[in-house]
Amino acid sequence: MGIEIERKFLVAGEGWRAQASSQTRFSQGYLSRDPARTVRVRVAGERAFLTIKGATTGATRAEFEYAIPVADAQQLLAMADGPVVEKVRHLCTVGGMTWEVDEFLGANAGLVVAEIELQSEDQVFMHPDWLGDEVTGDARYVNANLAVRPFTSW
Repeated sequence: MGIEIERKFLVAGEGWRAQASSQTRFSQGYLSRDPARTVRVRVAGERAFLTIKGATTGATRAEFEYAIPVADAQQLLAMADGPVVEKVRHLCTVGGMTWEVDEFLGANAGLVVAEIELQSEDQVFMHPDWLGDEVTGDARYVNANLAVRPFTSW
């Protein structure tokens, strides 16, 4: 079984930009936003994926991700349950670990979050100085929720 252990933080300031090594534009929509199981379709640059995630317990949940043709993903995005979330993902390496810094666009413009995937929930990791408050358990920051209740409407 695929497992994702991920912690999410707000980003404070622009200091992360100097550490960013790459960026990819994402368009993602949800075929199911049920908290017990989400089904996401994502176009990430020139690649596309179908992802199924289980319910979150703490910072852990089941995750299954499969590459699919971009043309299929674009058709599936048209079937999304709610608007498509647009963002640019920047990769930053800090203390030997990769942070994914997502800069949201459109109705979520102004929101910047950083996520780190861990091997265990209690894994120790370096907190860069641009890291803000932790929002791992705050449902408002779940991408599936941002699709229907965008950041700019809060």
